[in-house]
Amino acid sequence: MQAIIDGCKSGAINARVSVVISNNSDSFALTRAKNENIPAFHISKKTAPDSLDEKILEILQLHKTDIIFLAGYLKKIPLVVLQIFENRIFNIHPSLLPKFGGKGMFGINVHKAVLDAGETETGITIHRVTADYDQGEILAQKIVPVLPQDTPEILAARVLEKEHILIVEFLGELMRKWKF
Repeated sequence: MQAIIDGCKSGAINARVSVVISNNSDSFALTRAKNENIPAFHISKKTAPDSLDEKILEILQLHKTDIIFLAGYLKKIPLVVLQIFENRIFNIHPSLLPKFGGKGMFGINVHKAVLDAGETETGITIHRVTADYDQGEILAQKIVPVLPQDTPEILAARVLEKEHILIVEFLGELMRKWKF
């Protein structure tokens, strides 16, 4: 989240973050947004038990959202949001998809799986979001070598460092190419 905010502030991404939504009330993304005076909302089954999908859509539309970038959001995107924002929802994933994607493959789980499989390289993927976890069109990838001394935590830190670079490069290029 901070890489996106900083990229917008520096001009590397010709856009602004209009709103941040998290399903986790303790999400640091919400804190980062509030620190930058960006509208921030915790929306979950607890806060909107009967209208979760509608509430997410309402907030996105209220804040005139053009694209959605998932930076740590781990829930499936509501079908109505997928339909209205078709081809304008993107996710960053900490592996070279299609390897190590799908349900349960997030955070440290991905890096443990990479090491357990004996991979020599991993990386980051940015893809379009669809109704299925990590199945959308791959739009950008960056390779990160797996080193012999890597633990899941060490590998995760190196991947995260490259994620921050790729996310700004990708969104910067996207904003240069697309007109909203």
